[in-house]
Amino acid sequence: MPAPSLTDSAKRILPWLVAVAFFMESLDTTILNTALPAMASALHVVPLSMKSVLTSYTLSLAVFIPVSGWVADRFGTRVVFSSAIGLFTLGSLLCGLSSDLHVLVACRILQGCGGAMMVPVGRLTMVHAFAKSELVRAMSFVAIPSLIGPMIGPLAGGLIVSFLHWRVIFFVNLPIGLVGLFFVYRHLPDYRAAKMDRLDWVGLFLFGSGIALLSYVLEIFGEHSMGATAIAALLALATLLLLAYGWHATHAPHPLLRLGLFRIRTLRASVAGSFGTRLGVGGMPFLLPLLYQVGLGYSPIQSGLLILPQSIAAISLKMTMPKILSRFGYRRVLLSNTVLLGLLIALFATIGPRTSIVVICLQAAAFGFLSSLQFTSMNTLVYADVADADTSMASTIASTMQQMSMSFGVAAASLATALFIPDRFRSEAPEMIHGIHLAFLVLGGLTVLSAAIFSELRPEDGESVSRHHAGSAVG
Repeated sequence: MPAPSLTDSAKRILPWLVAVAFFMESLDTTILNTALPAMASALHVVPLSMKSVLTSYTLSLAVFIPVSGWVADRFGTRVVFSSAIGLFTLGSLLCGLSSDLHVLVACRILQGCGGAMMVPVGRLTMVHAFAKSELVRAMSFVAIPSLIGPMIGPLAGGLIVSFLHWRVIFFVNLPIGLVGLFFVYRHLPDYRAAKMDRLDWVGLFLFGSGIALLSYVLEIFGEHSMGATAIAALLALATLLLLAYGWHATHAPHPLLRLGLFRIRTLRASVAGSFGTRLGVGGMPFLLPLLYQVGLGYSPIQSGLLILPQSIAAISLKMTMPKILSRFGYRRVLLSNTVLLGLLIALFATIGPRTSIVVICLQAAAFGFLSSLQFTSMNTLVYADVADADTSMASTIASTMQQMSMSFGVAAASLATALFIPDRFRSEAPEMIHGIHLAFLVLGGLTVLSAAIFSELRPEDGESVSRHHAGSAVG
């Protein structure tokens, strides 16, 4: 049932509330990366074992994002959004108090449950609150923190572990979350659906348990802590669960994720291509701090500064990307850019103790531009041929697959590195560098291979989307 019309003051405050939530979520996914080696030392584990701290968060996002819209429609945007901020803040507090890796991972899952609700429900509230004529401007403002968070995250993480304590990384969310809760309770409108479908509990169980088990298999395979027979059995069970969800989704009247949308060629290519590309690109934020700090001996602050050009290039060149898509088309851009991105990832394997800082920064800037162009292209192509009524479901599918691929990308990067390091518990810096270099080659190869997915696109695909964004960029 629609909420009453918003006052002018409420309309001014609402974008700020949603922007703060977006900032917390985007910052959290990047601030940890440069702090992982220091956290590993404090928790008495090897750096490669810290991958679970990253994958547990993104995996919980993938599991719970599909139900966020249903929960908001059922219980109202104000209750769900405030609960999401509360869960995220509580999870941050518990993460900061953790003294054991397994406890930290459990708290990251709780944090991810809150994060999974914050961003989708925030977007949903904005769509309800603003007229279409006002929505573009409001959403553009809300999107700014999603760009700023990744830019300052790596450097902020390095500064915190250098001058304070790694626990502060999580504690910085506490005052932001508490202030956000106060203003959400006071000013956030409460929207809920007058009529809604039943939640697909069976689909949630099959899909959630399937991808969680598959992620767990990747974790333990990299740790070599279970026999080959047991790993094969778990992998078979995960596959059966996901196949069972595929069958269920084609027969259920209101499935969790409507897989029938994959019949749309542009959506299928963008989502599948995004998944393949992120398997390679998603492991980079995990590997680069390990290379710079554990391998090359740079400080956390220096490591953050070396990663900073990546985000600066992505933001500063953002306005040129719609023009590139309009000029060359999605098919040519995605085919060529995916190959270039994979080759650039492989080029990071040349970085060693004698590599100039200038060269490292130039590679980081190039990686930031190419990856941002890749994600901008894939994220907008999703909606090229989707009907208005299916936009929400298409967005849910794309967001879920994106988080899954990011989680699997970190696991794949860690697994590749572990396979190339004979004994990661007692390896010296040269052995670590060699293993990470080979992992870069593997990730680059995966990215290049994913370019084949975009070959099914036609030259005219996405023209309406690229023309719209090009006009917006010029205007």
